[in-house]
Amino acid sequence: MSFDVSADAYTRFMGRYSEPLAVLFAGLAGVRRGQRALDVGCGPGALTAELVGRLGAGAVCAVDPSESFAAAVRERLPGVEISVAAAERLPFPDGVFDAALAQLVVHFMADPVAGLREMGRVTRRDGVVAACVWDHGGGRGPLTSFWRAVRELDPSARDESELAGVSEGHLAGLFERAGLAGASATTLTVRVRHATFEQWWHPFTLGVGPAGDYVASLTARRRRLLRERCRELMNAGPVDVSATAWAVTSRG
Repeated sequence: MSFDVSADAYTRFMGRYSEPLAVLFAGLAGVRRGQRALDVGCGPGALTAELVGRLGAGAVCAVDPSESFAAAVRERLPGVEISVAAAERLPFPDGVFDAALAQLVVHFMADPVAGLREMGRVTRRDGVVAACVWDHGGGRGPLTSFWRAVRELDPSARDESELAGVSEGHLAGLFERAGLAGASATTLTVRVRHATFEQWWHPFTLGVGPAGDYVASLTARRRRLLRERCRELMNAGPVDVSATAWAVTSRG
């Protein structure tokens, strides 16, 4: 799967959902003025920006393995400490954050348990570790209609329903395996309106993530067939999408 794309491409593809989700997610984690927070797998900075709005730039750190995403966040949010690093090897001492958050990242970590364990390591004993992932397994994520159309035309295609943490109970189970006690699970739902079908469809052609990789792999003819099947499912517009994420927090 590819995240070797521009920050603009990712924002056009997933930012329309991740930005409103960040507001709910930071609220669930109880992020408040006076704390120091870490955004793990920050991407182009949807959650980072929300944390800065709540805490101030000097109280926020962020990491991402993508050089282009890290550069975009540095430009977007001056004053935030940005590091190019994977979740499994965070470049911080033990217990330096009040909150460590990972939004829409755990299911793409090379080793989700190790990544969550690292988040716990850099968080104070009385702090919070939090993560959220789309409910791809339960068919309530933002890409559900897209993958439904894909499977109708190509039953052998692999969607995102088997990724780590995307089914009920799986994310909490990863927290338990990482040694993060007292994990509490809930759901967060955002609703996004796209004015036209084309506004909904075009970001899938930008090569972002598993969905973008799949579209890029198609011949021109098969891409047209997929686009038309999606149009039949979504209608001409406006296109309203309800997207639900599993969210787990571990406090203390």
